[in-house]
Amino acid sequence: MFAFWLRTATFLCLCYTALIEAEVIWKHVGEDVTIQCRIETKQESLSLVRDLSKNVQLFYTRETNKNIFDKKFKERSQTNGLFPSVDILIKNLTLDDTGPYWCLYKKMVSGTLETTDGHGSVLLVVTESRDAKKPEKTTVQECDPSQHSLVVVSVVISGAVLLGIILAIIIWIVLKTKTSCPTAKPTPVATNDVYEEMRGTQRR
Repeated sequence: MFAFWLRTATFLCLCYTALIEAEVIWKHVGEDVTIQCRIETKQESLSLVRDLSKNVQLFYTRETNKNIFDKKFKERSQTNGLFPSVDILIKNLTLDDTGPYWCLYKKMVSGTLETTDGHGSVLLVVTESRDAKKPEKTTVQECDPSQHSLVVVSVVISGAVLLGIILAIIIWIVLKTKTSCPTAKPTPVATNDVYEEMRGTQRR
C-alpha cells in the first residue's frame, strides 16, 4: 500500500506544474468518469488527449459533430452534448487510465493552426479497491482531504528517505577518502655518531 502512495505522490509532483489549474479526480478500478470539455471562444475542432506530452489522442470531433475515437478507447467510452461543449464518458476504469487528460481546441488563425487548452482538463488517479462497486450515476468527485494528507505524508517521507541516502553516501565517501590517504611518517633525522662521540670525549 505504501508503495502505491509513494508512486502516486511522485506522479502528482510531476503533473502539478502542468495541471496546476486542473481538477484532481480520484476513482476506483471499474468505476466511470466524465470529462466535461468547455470553451468560450469559437473553435473548429476538439481533441481529448492524455499524458504530459499531450501526444496520445483518445477522441476527436469537429463542428460537424462527427466523433472519432481511438480503437482501444472506443469500446468503453461515449459522448454527450454538441461541439464545442462535449461530455466524454470513460467506463470501467483501470489503473492504466491514471494520468492527465487535456481538452485541446484548435482553429485556423491567419493560415496558422492555433491550439487552446479548454476547460475540463483533469488529473485522473485510479486506485485499487476490492470493494469498489460501479456507481449507478457517474459523478466527478472532488479530492478527499484525508487523501490529500496521505499524499503529503508520503511526499515528506520519501523526501526524508532520499535526504538520508544522500547524507549516508557523502559520509561514506568522506570516510573512504580519509582511510585511503597514507599517514605521514616522521622523517628520521640523520645523526653523525662519530661526531657525537668526539664531542663526548672532549667534554671528559
